[in-house]
Amino acid sequence: MKGSANLNTRIIRSSVDWSSVGLTLEAMLAGRFTYRSLAEWQERIGSGEITLNGQLVPPDTILKLHDIIEYHPADIPEPPADLNYRIVFEDAHLLVVEKPGNLCVHPSGPFFKNTLWHLLTSRFGAVHLINRLDRETSGLMLAAKDPTTAAKLSGNDRAIRKEYRVIVHGTFDQEVQADGFLVSDTASAVRKKRRFVPGERPPTGAAQIERCSTRLFPIRCGKEFSLVGAELGTGRMHQIRATMFSLGFPVVGDKLYGLDEQCFLKLRSNGLTDGDRAKLRLTRQALHAAILEMRHPETDEEMHWESPLPPELKTCLSWISPQEP
Repeated sequence: MKGSANLNTRIIRSSVDWSSVGLTLEAMLAGRFTYRSLAEWQERIGSGEITLNGQLVPPDTILKLHDIIEYHPADIPEPPADLNYRIVFEDAHLLVVEKPGNLCVHPSGPFFKNTLWHLLTSRFGAVHLINRLDRETSGLMLAAKDPTTAAKLSGNDRAIRKEYRVIVHGTFDQEVQADGFLVSDTASAVRKKRRFVPGERPPTGAAQIERCSTRLFPIRCGKEFSLVGAELGTGRMHQIRATMFSLGFPVVGDKLYGLDEQCFLKLRSNGLTDGDRAKLRLTRQALHAAILEMRHPETDEEMHWESPLPPELKTCLSWISPQEP
């Protein structure tokens, strides 16, 4: 669901896609937005907080493709988030922001005011976020202050050079040019999980196919863990995480693309155990947007920004013992 641009009144809109066609309204809401139970969603529908195509409907209404669901929440308790972002650069056209590792970029689920979008819009007025980072990914993000600048920067993967740092399980000791496709991981119990398939042609029969390109190179290589650099040639959802996982190097701390995707399912139901946390090693995924380079869209000046590993990831470097000869 997407939140409205009003900073005080939240309207959450969602368009029904193929994954929800045929489900009842109550079942879709309870299955997708697990911060409320089925009974709670039934109550919200009954109270008139949720409409379907602008109309009040019963909870058991069957959903059709492209139906519009609107939620006018009276209250959504927001989980805590790290609101300590940092402005790295600002001029009349651009903002470069360093995002912490526990902050949603856009309103999603229970998060609204505890998002980077709300923080920046409250401070600077309407801004246009050019690149996205997952909630648990830290590092550099670019925002435009006006629609004209945003249009010059959006939709061109090669206009902005982005380099990441990722800590993975395993010995990653050779550079890899990972060119291929991201597709739905049909073997996973998690609907949004993806897998990387190398090659020049898309795999037959795969769903949600997107071409992707990532240059991966070792920075610090150990027997159990490695620090890897990742330079994006394309900007796809979960690109680095899914690619590393598919190559056999799960991301440390990643509930979905780490050692065990059951951690993701347990997290959604508040069922993570101490054993799960020990397996994860970190409370967040070890992925950081470290370098951002571009030509300024107005001045044509070459711009370069760097962000060091945050403390919680820097401590992981002590785990990376040198390889045995």
